[in-house]
Amino acid sequence: MLTDIAISRAATLQPIGAIAAAAGIPPEAVEPYGHHKAKIDLSRLPATAAQGRLILVTAISPTPAGEGKSTTSVGLADALNRTGRKTMLALREPSLGPCFGTKGGATGGGYAQVVPMEDINLHFTGDFHAITSAHNLLAAMIDNHVHWGNALDIDVRRIVWRRVLDMNDRALRDIAQSLGGPANGYPRESGFDITVASEVMAILCLASDLHDLEARLGRIVVAYTRDRRPVTARDLKVDGAMAVLLAQAIKPNLVQTLEGTPALIHGGPFANIAHGCNSVIATRTALGLADYVVTEAGFGADLGAEKFFDIKCRQAALKPAAAVIVATVRALKMHGGVAKADLGAPDAEAVRRGGVNLARHIENVRAFGVPVVVAVNRFDGDTPDEFAVIEQIAAEQGCKAVLCTHWAEGGAGAEALAEAVVALCDHNAGQFAPLYSDELSLFDKINTVATRIYRAEEAIADASVHAQLARWEAAGFGHLPVCMAKTQYSFSTDPAKLGAPTGHVVPVREVRLSAGAGFVVAICGEIMTMPGLPRVPAAEGIRFGAGGEIEGLF
Repeated sequence: MLTDIAISRAATLQPIGAIAAAAGIPPEAVEPYGHHKAKIDLSRLPATAAQGRLILVTAISPTPAGEGKSTTSVGLADALNRTGRKTMLALREPSLGPCFGTKGGATGGGYAQVVPMEDINLHFTGDFHAITSAHNLLAAMIDNHVHWGNALDIDVRRIVWRRVLDMNDRALRDIAQSLGGPANGYPRESGFDITVASEVMAILCLASDLHDLEARLGRIVVAYTRDRRPVTARDLKVDGAMAVLLAQAIKPNLVQTLEGTPALIHGGPFANIAHGCNSVIATRTALGLADYVVTEAGFGADLGAEKFFDIKCRQAALKPAAAVIVATVRALKMHGGVAKADLGAPDAEAVRRGGVNLARHIENVRAFGVPVVVAVNRFDGDTPDEFAVIEQIAAEQGCKAVLCTHWAEGGAGAEALAEAVVALCDHNAGQFAPLYSDELSLFDKINTVATRIYRAEEAIADASVHAQLARWEAAGFGHLPVCMAKTQYSFSTDPAKLGAPTGHVVPVREVRLSAGAGFVVAICGEIMTMPGLPRVPAAEGIRFGAGGEIEGLF
Protein backbone atom coordinates (compact mmCIF):
# COMPACT_ATOMS: atom_id res chain seq x y z
CA MET A 1 0.00 0.00 0.00
CA LEU A 2 1.41 3.36 -1.02
CA THR A 3 1.93 5.97 1.69
CA ASP A 4 0.33 9.40 1.41
CA ILE A 5 3.66 11.01 0.58
CA ALA A 6 4.35 8.41 -2.12
CA ILE A 7 0.95 9.05 -3.71
CA SER A 8 1.53 12.79 -3.55
CA ARG A 9 5.01 12.52 -5.08
CA ALA A 10 3.80 10.32 -7.95
CA ALA A 11 1.11 12.80 -9.00
CA THR A 12 1.50 15.01 -12.07
CA LEU A 13 0.60 18.51 -10.94
CA GLN A 14 -0.72 21.27 -13.14
CA PRO A 15 1.17 24.58 -13.25
CA ILE A 16 -0.27 26.92 -10.65
CA GLY A 17 -1.21 29.41 -13.38
CA ALA A 18 -3.51 26.80 -14.95
CA ILE A 19 -5.17 26.17 -11.58
CA ALA A 20 -5.67 29.90 -11.10
CA ALA A 21 -7.17 30.27 -14.57
CA ALA A 22 -9.60 27.42 -13.92
CA ALA A 23 -10.68 29.18 -10.74
CA GLY A 24 -11.24 32.47 -12.55
CA ILE A 25 -8.20 34.21 -11.07
CA PRO A 26 -6.49 36.53 -13.60
CA PRO A 27 -2.72 36.16 -14.18
CA GLU A 28 -1.96 39.60 -12.70
CA ALA A 29 -3.37 38.44 -9.34
CA VAL A 30 -1.11 35.37 -9.16
CA GLU A 31 2.22 35.64 -7.31
CA PRO A 32 3.96 32.27 -7.86
CA TYR A 33 5.98 30.59 -5.13
CA GLY A 34 7.66 28.03 -7.38
CA HIS A 35 5.69 26.00 -9.92
CA HIS A 36 2.80 24.74 -7.77
CA LYS A 37 2.08 27.38 -5.11
CA ALA A 38 1.05 31.01 -5.31
CA LYS A 39 -0.10 33.94 -3.26
CA ILE A 40 -3.22 35.70 -4.51
CA ASP A 41 -3.14 39.51 -4.65
CA LEU A 42 -6.75 40.33 -3.80
CA SER A 43 -6.38 43.92 -5.00
CA ARG A 44 -6.04 42.55 -8.54
CA LEU A 45 -9.10 40.33 -8.43
CA PRO A 46 -12.24 41.62 -10.17
CA ALA A 47 -14.86 42.81 -7.71
CA THR A 48 -17.51 40.11 -7.22
CA ALA A 49 -20.19 39.57 -4.64
CA ALA A 50 -20.00 36.32 -2.69
CA GLN A 51 -22.22 33.84 -4.50
CA GLY A 52 -21.08 30.36 -3.49
CA ARG A 53 -22.68 28.05 -1.00
CA LEU A 54 -20.55 27.40 2.06
CA ILE A 55 -20.22 23.79 3.25
CA LEU A 56 -18.58 23.06 6.61
CA VAL A 57 -16.82 19.74 7.18
CA THR A 58 -16.52 18.79 10.84
CA ALA A 59 -16.28 15.50 12.73
CA ILE A 60 -17.05 13.39 15.75
CA SER A 61 -14.72 13.65 18.76
CA PRO A 62 -11.29 12.51 17.51
CA THR A 63 -9.70 9.23 18.55
CA PRO A 64 -6.37 7.52 17.81
CA ALA A 65 -8.31 5.39 15.29
CA GLY A 66 -8.59 8.39 12.97
CA GLU A 67 -11.54 10.12 11.32
CA GLY A 68 -10.19 11.75 8.14
CA LYS A 69 -11.80 15.18 8.21
CA SER A 70 -9.32 16.87 5.86
CA THR A 71 -9.34 13.84 3.58
CA THR A 72 -13.13 14.04 3.39
CA SER A 73 -13.01 17.79 2.68
CA VAL A 74 -10.73 17.15 -0.29
CA GLY A 75 -12.71 14.16 -1.50
CA LEU A 76 -15.97 16.09 -1.31
CA ALA A 77 -14.57 19.06 -3.25
CA ASP A 78 -13.17 16.77 -5.93
CA ALA A 79 -16.51 14.95 -6.14
CA LEU A 80 -18.45 18.20 -6.50
CA ASN A 81 -16.18 19.22 -9.36
CA ARG A 82 -16.47 15.77 -10.97
CA THR A 83 -20.25 16.14 -10.96
CA GLY A 84 -20.16 19.48 -12.74
CA ARG A 85 -20.28 21.96 -9.84
CA LYS A 86 -17.63 24.68 -9.78
CA THR A 87 -16.01 24.14 -6.39
CA MET A 88 -13.08 25.43 -4.34
CA LEU A 89 -11.54 24.35 -1.09
CA ALA A 90 -10.76 26.78 1.74
CA LEU A 91 -8.63 25.04 4.36
CA ARG A 92 -6.18 25.77 7.18
CA GLU A 93 -2.41 25.57 6.94
CA PRO A 94 -0.66 22.84 8.96
CA SER A 95 1.47 23.71 11.98
CA LEU A 96 4.99 22.34 12.22
CA GLY A 97 4.34 21.23 15.81
CA PRO A 98 2.02 18.31 15.00
CA CYS A 99 4.03 17.37 11.91
CA PHE A 100 6.97 16.49 14.16
CA GLY A 101 4.83 15.38 17.10
CA THR A 102 1.85 13.03 17.04
CA LYS A 103 -0.72 14.09 14.50
CA GLY A 104 1.43 14.23 11.37
CA GLY A 105 0.60 16.35 8.34
CA ALA A 106 -2.71 17.95 7.50
CA THR A 107 -3.13 17.75 3.75
CA GLY A 108 -5.62 14.89 3.52
CA GLY A 109 -4.62 11.36 2.62
CA GLY A 110 -4.63 8.61 0.03
CA TYR A 111 -6.06 9.86 -3.26
CA ALA A 112 -7.80 12.81 -1.61
CA GLN A 113 -4.94 15.21 -0.90
CA VAL A 114 -3.91 18.79 -1.45
CA VAL A 115 -0.48 19.09 -3.01
CA PRO A 116 2.48 19.67 -3.00
CA MET A 117 2.22 17.80 0.28
CA GLU A 118 5.78 18.30 1.55
CA ASP A 119 5.75 22.03 0.89
CA ILE A 120 2.37 22.61 2.53
CA ASN A 121 3.41 20.72 5.66
CA LEU A 122 6.90 22.24 5.87
CA HIS A 123 7.09 26.07 5.93
CA PHE A 124 4.75 26.46 2.90
CA THR A 125 4.89 30.17 1.93
CA GLY A 126 6.22 31.33 5.32
CA ASP A 127 2.93 32.61 6.77
CA PHE A 128 3.47 31.04 10.19
CA HIS A 129 6.99 32.45 10.41
CA ALA A 130 5.64 35.92 9.64
CA ILE A 131 2.98 35.53 12.33
CA THR A 132 5.59 34.32 14.82
CA SER A 133 7.81 37.30 14.01
CA ALA A 134 5.00 39.85 14.33
CA HIS A 135 3.90 38.34 17.64
CA ASN A 136 7.41 38.31 19.08
CA LEU A 137 8.15 41.83 17.84
CA LEU A 138 5.31 42.98 20.07
CA ALA A 139 6.79 41.03 22.99
CA ALA A 140 10.19 42.63 22.40
CA MET A 141 8.63 46.11 22.23
CA ILE A 142 6.90 45.60 25.59
CA ASP A 143 10.13 44.69 27.36
CA ASN A 144 12.01 47.44 25.56
CA HIS A 145 9.45 50.03 26.64
CA VAL A 146 9.77 48.97 30.27
CA HIS A 147 13.57 48.96 30.02
CA TRP A 148 13.73 52.54 28.69
CA GLY A 149 11.72 54.22 31.42
CA ASN A 150 8.22 52.69 31.22
CA ALA A 151 6.38 55.90 30.25
CA LEU A 152 3.08 53.98 30.08
CA ASP A 153 3.49 52.81 33.70
CA ILE A 154 3.17 49.14 32.77
CA ASP A 155 2.94 46.87 35.80
CA VAL A 156 5.52 44.19 34.98
CA ARG A 157 3.50 41.76 37.13
CA ARG A 158 0.57 42.24 34.76
CA ILE A 159 2.17 41.77 31.35
CA VAL A 160 -0.11 39.21 29.68
CA TRP A 161 1.55 38.97 26.25
CA ARG A 162 3.64 35.80 26.00
CA ARG A 163 5.96 34.76 23.20
CA VAL A 164 5.21 32.05 20.60
CA LEU A 165 6.99 29.35 18.62
CA ASP A 166 5.57 27.03 15.94
CA MET A 167 6.86 23.90 17.62
CA ASN A 168 5.74 21.62 20.44
CA ASP A 169 8.14 22.51 23.30
CA ARG A 170 6.84 21.91 26.81
CA ALA A 171 10.03 23.32 28.34
CA LEU A 172 8.94 26.81 27.25
CA ARG A 173 5.45 26.77 28.77
CA ASP A 174 6.63 28.73 31.80
CA ILE A 175 9.94 30.58 31.86
CA ALA A 176 11.92 33.15 33.81
CA GLN A 177 13.14 35.85 31.42
CA SER A 178 15.49 38.84 31.40
CA LEU A 179 18.04 37.26 33.73
CA GLY A 180 21.67 38.36 33.76
CA GLY A 181 21.57 41.91 35.10
CA PRO A 182 20.08 45.34 34.33
CA ALA A 183 21.25 45.41 30.72
CA ASN A 184 18.89 42.53 29.93
CA GLY A 185 15.75 44.15 31.32
CA TYR A 186 13.53 43.47 34.31
CA PRO A 187 13.39 39.79 35.35
CA ARG A 188 9.89 38.34 35.38
CA GLU A 189 7.95 35.15 34.81
CA SER A 190 6.51 34.56 31.35
CA GLY A 191 6.11 31.73 28.85
CA PHE A 192 5.56 30.59 25.29
CA ASP A 193 2.47 29.41 23.45
CA ILE A 194 2.48 27.61 20.11
CA THR A 195 2.06 29.99 17.16
CA VAL A 196 -1.35 28.57 16.26
CA ALA A 197 -2.62 29.83 19.65
CA SER A 198 -1.34 33.37 19.00
CA GLU A 199 -3.85 36.19 18.90
CA VAL A 200 -1.96 37.43 15.85
CA MET A 201 -2.89 34.16 14.10
CA ALA A 202 -6.53 34.67 15.06
CA ILE A 203 -6.43 38.28 13.87
CA LEU A 204 -4.95 37.30 10.49
CA CYS A 205 -7.73 34.72 10.09
CA LEU A 206 -10.56 37.07 11.08
CA ALA A 207 -9.41 40.31 9.42
CA SER A 208 -11.32 41.44 6.34
CA ASP A 209 -8.41 43.30 4.70
CA LEU A 210 -5.03 44.91 5.42
CA HIS A 211 -6.54 47.98 7.08
CA ASP A 212 -8.74 45.85 9.34
CA LEU A 213 -5.67 43.74 10.15
CA GLU A 214 -3.72 46.79 11.35
CA ALA A 215 -6.69 48.10 13.35
CA ARG A 216 -7.14 44.74 15.07
CA LEU A 217 -3.42 44.47 15.84
CA GLY A 218 -3.61 47.89 17.48
CA ARG A 219 -6.40 46.71 19.79
CA ILE A 220 -4.37 43.83 21.27
CA VAL A 221 -4.21 44.23 25.05
CA VAL A 222 -0.68 43.31 26.14
CA ALA A 223 -0.49 44.45 29.75
CA TYR A 224 -2.10 46.55 32.48
CA THR A 225 -0.84 49.60 34.32
CA ARG A 226 -0.47 49.83 38.07
CA ASP A 227 -4.01 51.20 38.27
CA ARG A 228 -5.34 48.35 36.02
CA ARG A 229 -5.75 50.34 32.79
CA PRO A 230 -5.19 48.21 29.66
CA VAL A 231 -2.11 48.84 27.52
CA THR A 232 -2.44 48.04 23.81
CA ALA A 233 -0.12 47.42 20.89
CA ARG A 234 -1.21 50.80 19.54
CA ASP A 235 -0.07 52.44 22.80
CA LEU A 236 3.35 50.94 22.14
CA LYS A 237 3.27 52.22 18.52
CA VAL A 238 4.05 48.77 17.11
CA ASP A 239 0.80 47.94 15.28
CA GLY A 240 2.07 49.41 12.00
CA ALA A 241 5.31 47.43 12.06
CA MET A 242 3.43 44.24 12.88
CA ALA A 243 1.08 44.81 9.93
CA VAL A 244 4.07 45.37 7.64
CA LEU A 245 5.50 42.00 8.72
CA LEU A 246 2.17 40.40 7.76
CA ALA A 247 1.74 42.15 4.39
CA GLN A 248 2.50 38.98 2.42
CA ALA A 249 1.05 36.55 4.95
CA ILE A 250 -2.43 38.11 4.67
CA LYS A 251 -2.61 37.06 1.00
CA PRO A 252 -4.25 33.61 0.65
CA ASN A 253 -2.24 30.70 -0.75
CA LEU A 254 -3.41 28.82 -3.84
CA VAL A 255 -2.59 25.14 -4.41
CA GLN A 256 -4.47 22.18 -5.90
CA THR A 257 -5.80 18.74 -5.08
CA LEU A 258 -4.55 15.61 -6.79
CA GLU A 259 -7.50 16.01 -9.18
CA GLY A 260 -6.83 19.68 -9.89
CA THR A 261 -9.46 21.29 -7.66
CA PRO A 262 -8.29 24.79 -6.64
CA ALA A 263 -7.59 25.10 -2.92
CA LEU A 264 -7.00 28.25 -0.86
CA ILE A 265 -5.01 27.24 2.21
CA HIS A 266 -4.59 30.11 4.60
CA GLY A 267 -4.18 30.51 8.37
CA GLY A 268 -4.15 27.74 10.92
CA PRO A 269 -5.40 28.28 14.48
CA PHE A 270 -5.92 25.06 16.44
CA ALA A 271 -9.51 24.36 17.51
CA ASN A 272 -8.69 22.96 20.96
CA ILE A 273 -6.82 26.11 22.06
CA ALA A 274 -7.90 28.72 19.47
CA HIS A 275 -10.82 29.24 17.07
CA GLY A 276 -9.91 26.52 14.60
CA CYS A 277 -10.85 28.02 11.20
CA ASN A 278 -9.05 29.15 8.07
CA SER A 279 -9.03 32.84 7.16
CA VAL A 280 -12.14 34.87 6.46
CA ILE A 281 -10.28 36.38 3.49
CA ALA A 282 -9.72 32.98 1.87
CA THR A 283 -13.30 31.87 2.53
CA ARG A 284 -14.80 35.05 1.08
CA THR A 285 -12.46 34.89 -1.91
CA ALA A 286 -13.53 31.32 -2.64
CA LEU A 287 -17.21 32.23 -2.24
CA GLY A 288 -16.76 34.93 -4.87
CA LEU A 289 -15.10 32.54 -7.34
CA ALA A 290 -16.99 29.26 -6.96
CA ASP A 291 -20.54 27.95 -6.68
CA TYR A 292 -19.65 25.63 -3.80
CA VAL A 293 -16.95 26.18 -1.19
CA VAL A 294 -15.83 23.35 1.09
CA THR A 295 -14.18 24.42 4.32
CA GLU A 296 -13.49 22.72 7.62
CA ALA A 297 -13.11 23.43 11.31
CA GLY A 298 -10.64 21.67 13.57
CA PHE A 299 -11.21 18.62 15.76
CA GLY A 300 -14.76 17.59 16.72
CA ALA A 301 -17.89 19.65 16.15
CA ASP A 302 -18.07 20.60 19.84
CA LEU A 303 -14.91 22.66 19.31
CA GLY A 304 -14.30 23.52 15.66
CA ALA A 305 -17.88 23.76 14.42
CA GLU A 306 -19.07 25.67 17.49
CA LYS A 307 -16.30 28.25 17.03
CA PHE A 308 -16.86 28.38 13.27
CA PHE A 309 -20.52 29.26 13.91
CA ASP A 310 -20.19 31.43 17.02
CA ILE A 311 -16.97 33.30 16.17
CA LYS A 312 -16.13 33.20 12.45
CA CYS A 313 -19.65 33.27 11.02
CA ARG A 314 -20.75 35.86 13.58
CA GLN A 315 -17.87 38.22 12.80
CA ALA A 316 -17.81 37.70 9.02
CA ALA A 317 -21.60 37.48 8.49
CA LEU A 318 -21.25 34.07 6.84
CA LYS A 319 -24.24 31.74 6.47
CA PRO A 320 -23.27 28.08 5.99
CA ALA A 321 -25.60 26.13 3.74
CA ALA A 322 -24.78 22.64 5.02
CA ALA A 323 -22.49 20.70 7.34
CA VAL A 324 -20.80 17.32 6.94
CA ILE A 325 -19.95 15.35 10.08
CA VAL A 326 -17.17 12.83 9.42
CA ALA A 327 -17.22 9.55 11.31
CA THR A 328 -15.55 6.17 10.99
CA VAL A 329 -16.63 2.75 12.15
CA ARG A 330 -13.29 2.39 13.95
CA ALA A 331 -13.59 5.65 15.87
CA LEU A 332 -17.15 4.89 16.96
CA LYS A 333 -15.96 1.50 18.23
CA MET A 334 -13.40 3.30 20.38
CA HIS A 335 -16.13 5.58 21.73
CA GLY A 336 -18.01 2.36 22.43
CA GLY A 337 -15.20 1.02 24.61
CA VAL A 338 -13.14 -1.10 22.19
CA ALA A 339 -9.36 -0.93 22.58
CA LYS A 340 -7.34 0.28 19.59
CA ALA A 341 -5.70 -3.14 19.19
CA ASP A 342 -9.12 -4.80 18.80
CA LEU A 343 -10.68 -2.44 16.26
CA GLY A 344 -10.23 -4.88 13.36
CA ALA A 345 -12.83 -7.30 14.73
CA PRO A 346 -16.44 -6.67 13.55
CA ASP A 347 -18.55 -5.30 16.40
CA ALA A 348 -21.79 -3.61 15.39
CA GLU A 349 -22.89 -3.36 19.01
CA ALA A 350 -19.77 -1.35 19.90
CA VAL A 351 -20.58 0.99 17.01
CA ARG A 352 -24.06 1.40 18.48
CA ARG A 353 -22.63 2.20 21.92
CA GLY A 354 -20.14 4.68 20.50
CA GLY A 355 -22.78 6.14 18.23
CA VAL A 356 -23.97 8.32 21.10
CA ASN A 357 -21.00 10.55 20.28
CA LEU A 358 -22.12 10.94 16.66
CA ALA A 359 -25.73 11.56 17.71
CA ARG A 360 -24.62 14.31 20.12
CA HIS A 361 -22.64 16.08 17.39
CA ILE A 362 -25.55 15.87 14.96
CA GLU A 363 -27.88 17.40 17.57
CA ASN A 364 -25.41 20.18 18.28
CA VAL A 365 -24.84 21.19 14.66
CA ARG A 366 -28.55 21.12 13.88
CA ALA A 367 -29.12 23.38 16.91
CA PHE A 368 -27.43 26.14 14.88
CA GLY A 369 -30.03 25.73 12.14
CA VAL A 370 -27.60 24.05 9.74
CA PRO A 371 -28.66 20.86 7.91
CA VAL A 372 -26.35 17.87 8.35
CA VAL A 373 -25.17 14.81 6.45
CA VAL A 374 -22.88 12.16 7.95
CA ALA A 375 -19.86 11.06 5.88
CA VAL A 376 -18.65 7.60 6.90
CA ASN A 377 -15.01 7.44 5.86
CA ARG A 378 -14.60 3.77 5.02
CA PHE A 379 -11.68 1.66 6.24
CA ASP A 380 -10.81 -1.86 5.09
CA GLY A 381 -12.53 -4.32 7.38
CA ASP A 382 -15.67 -2.23 7.98
CA THR A 383 -18.76 -4.42 7.64
CA PRO A 384 -22.23 -3.72 6.20
CA ASP A 385 -23.78 -4.39 9.61
CA GLU A 386 -21.60 -1.73 11.21
CA PHE A 387 -22.47 0.81 8.55
CA ALA A 388 -26.16 -0.05 8.93
CA VAL A 389 -25.93 0.93 12.59
CA ILE A 390 -24.52 4.34 11.63
CA GLU A 391 -27.30 4.78 9.06
CA GLN A 392 -29.85 4.07 11.77
CA ILE A 393 -28.26 6.51 14.23
CA ALA A 394 -28.25 9.24 11.58
CA ALA A 395 -31.85 8.51 10.59
CA GLU A 396 -32.93 8.78 14.22
CA GLN A 397 -31.42 12.27 14.21
CA GLY A 398 -33.23 13.21 11.00
CA CYS A 399 -30.29 13.04 8.59
CA LYS A 400 -28.56 10.74 6.14
CA ALA A 401 -25.32 8.75 6.42
CA VAL A 402 -23.27 8.21 3.25
CA LEU A 403 -20.48 5.65 2.85
CA CYS A 404 -17.38 7.25 1.27
CA THR A 405 -14.28 5.71 -0.32
CA HIS A 406 -12.41 8.85 -1.37
CA TRP A 407 -9.19 7.77 0.38
CA ALA A 408 -8.86 4.88 -2.08
CA GLU A 409 -10.74 6.30 -5.07
CA GLY A 410 -10.42 10.08 -4.88
CA GLY A 411 -13.41 12.18 -5.86
CA ALA A 412 -15.17 9.20 -7.46
CA GLY A 413 -15.51 7.69 -3.99
CA ALA A 414 -17.37 10.73 -2.63
CA GLU A 415 -19.88 11.38 -5.41
CA ALA A 416 -22.79 10.08 -3.33
CA LEU A 417 -21.74 12.46 -0.56
CA ALA A 418 -21.58 15.32 -3.05
CA GLU A 419 -25.14 14.65 -4.22
CA ALA A 420 -26.38 14.52 -0.63
CA VAL A 421 -24.65 17.83 0.17
CA VAL A 422 -26.08 19.53 -2.93
CA ALA A 423 -29.55 18.33 -1.97
CA LEU A 424 -29.13 19.91 1.48
CA CYS A 425 -27.89 23.18 -0.03
CA ASP A 426 -30.80 23.29 -2.47
CA HIS A 427 -33.37 22.85 0.29
CA ASN A 428 -31.70 24.96 2.97
CA ALA A 429 -34.18 27.48 4.33
CA GLY A 430 -31.40 29.67 5.76
CA GLN A 431 -32.15 29.20 9.45
CA PHE A 432 -28.56 29.56 10.69
CA ALA A 433 -28.11 31.45 13.96
CA PRO A 434 -25.30 31.51 16.56
CA LEU A 435 -25.81 29.73 19.86
CA TYR A 436 -26.02 32.84 22.05
CA SER A 437 -26.58 36.57 21.71
CA ASP A 438 -23.94 39.29 22.01
CA GLU A 439 -25.82 40.75 24.98
CA LEU A 440 -25.33 37.71 27.22
CA SER A 441 -22.66 38.15 29.91
CA LEU A 442 -19.25 36.58 29.26
CA PHE A 443 -19.61 33.86 31.87
CA ASP A 444 -23.15 33.12 30.74
CA LYS A 445 -21.74 32.58 27.23
CA ILE A 446 -19.17 30.17 28.65
CA ASN A 447 -21.89 28.39 30.60
CA THR A 448 -24.15 28.23 27.54
CA VAL A 449 -21.48 26.42 25.52
CA ALA A 450 -20.72 24.13 28.47
CA THR A 451 -24.33 23.14 29.07
CA ARG A 452 -25.80 23.14 25.56
CA ILE A 453 -22.82 21.81 23.54
CA TYR A 454 -20.84 19.79 26.11
CA ARG A 455 -23.99 18.79 28.09
CA ALA A 456 -22.24 19.69 31.33
CA GLU A 457 -24.14 20.41 34.50
CA GLU A 458 -22.43 23.79 34.64
CA ALA A 459 -19.20 25.70 34.10
CA ILE A 460 -17.36 26.67 37.26
CA ALA A 461 -14.58 29.17 37.96
CA ASP A 462 -12.79 30.81 40.87
CA ALA A 463 -13.83 34.25 42.08
CA SER A 464 -10.73 35.70 40.40
CA VAL A 465 -11.98 34.54 36.98
CA HIS A 466 -15.42 36.04 37.59
CA ALA A 467 -13.80 39.30 38.73
CA GLN A 468 -11.62 39.44 35.60
CA LEU A 469 -14.63 38.89 33.34
CA ALA A 470 -16.52 41.62 35.19
CA ARG A 471 -13.63 44.06 34.65
CA TRP A 472 -13.60 43.30 30.92
CA GLU A 473 -17.34 43.81 30.73
CA ALA A 474 -16.99 47.15 32.49
CA ALA A 475 -14.27 48.10 29.97
CA GLY A 476 -16.62 47.42 27.04
CA PHE A 477 -15.66 43.87 26.05
CA GLY A 478 -18.80 42.13 27.27
CA HIS A 479 -20.28 41.81 23.76
CA LEU A 480 -17.45 39.51 22.58
CA PRO A 481 -18.01 35.80 21.91
CA VAL A 482 -16.07 33.18 23.85
CA CYS A 483 -13.45 30.75 22.57
CA MET A 484 -13.28 27.59 24.67
CA ALA A 485 -9.83 26.00 25.08
CA LYS A 486 -10.58 22.40 26.00
CA THR A 487 -9.43 18.85 25.32
CA GLN A 488 -10.55 17.67 21.91
CA TYR A 489 -11.05 14.06 22.94
CA SER A 490 -14.16 14.41 25.07
CA PHE A 491 -17.26 16.53 25.55
CA SER A 492 -15.94 16.90 29.11
CA THR A 493 -12.56 18.25 30.19
CA ASP A 494 -11.39 14.70 30.93
CA PRO A 495 -9.93 13.17 27.73
CA ALA A 496 -10.67 9.66 29.03
CA LYS A 497 -14.45 10.23 29.08
CA LEU A 498 -15.39 9.07 25.59
CA GLY A 499 -18.85 8.72 24.10
CA ALA A 500 -21.34 11.36 25.22
CA PRO A 501 -20.86 12.11 28.93
CA THR A 502 -23.40 14.22 30.82
CA GLY A 503 -23.63 15.77 34.26
CA HIS A 504 -19.96 16.78 34.43
CA VAL A 505 -18.67 20.25 35.27
CA VAL A 506 -16.39 22.38 33.08
CA PRO A 507 -13.75 24.06 35.25
CA VAL A 508 -12.47 27.35 33.79
CA ARG A 509 -9.03 27.88 35.26
CA GLU A 510 -8.04 31.01 33.32
CA VAL A 511 -9.47 33.57 30.91
CA ARG A 512 -7.57 35.62 28.33
CA LEU A 513 -8.78 38.68 26.47
CA SER A 514 -8.15 38.68 22.71
CA ALA A 515 -9.44 42.18 22.03
CA GLY A 516 -7.92 42.40 18.56
CA ALA A 517 -9.26 39.04 17.44
CA GLY A 518 -12.57 39.87 19.06
CA PHE A 519 -13.15 37.08 21.57
CA VAL A 520 -12.41 35.96 25.13
CA VAL A 521 -10.54 32.67 25.59
CA ALA A 522 -11.69 30.39 28.42
CA ILE A 523 -8.99 27.85 29.30
CA CYS A 524 -10.67 24.76 30.71
CA GLY A 525 -9.35 21.78 32.63
CA GLU A 526 -5.76 20.78 31.94
CA ILE A 527 -5.51 21.97 28.32
CA MET A 528 -2.15 23.51 27.41
CA THR A 529 -1.58 26.34 24.91
CA MET A 530 1.93 24.98 24.29
CA PRO A 531 1.69 21.24 23.48
CA GLY A 532 4.47 18.79 24.23
CA LEU A 533 6.00 16.04 22.11
CA PRO A 534 4.97 12.40 22.63
CA ARG A 535 7.25 9.65 23.90
CA VAL A 536 8.11 8.74 20.29
CA PRO A 537 7.85 11.95 18.22
CA ALA A 538 7.13 11.69 14.50
CA ALA A 539 10.37 13.67 14.01
CA GLU A 540 12.35 10.50 14.78
CA GLY A 541 11.18 8.93 11.51
CA ILE A 542 11.57 11.93 9.18
CA ARG A 543 14.70 12.02 7.03
CA PHE A 544 16.04 12.19 3.49
CA GLY A 545 16.11 8.89 1.61
CA ALA A 546 18.92 7.66 -0.62
CA GLY A 547 17.49 9.58 -3.56
CA GLY A 548 17.25 12.84 -1.65
CA GLU A 549 13.48 12.64 -1.18
CA ILE A 550 11.79 13.26 2.16
CA GLU A 551 10.69 10.10 3.99
CA GLY A 552 8.45 9.61 7.00
CA LEU A 553 6.59 12.92 6.88
CA PHE A 554 3.21 11.15 6.68
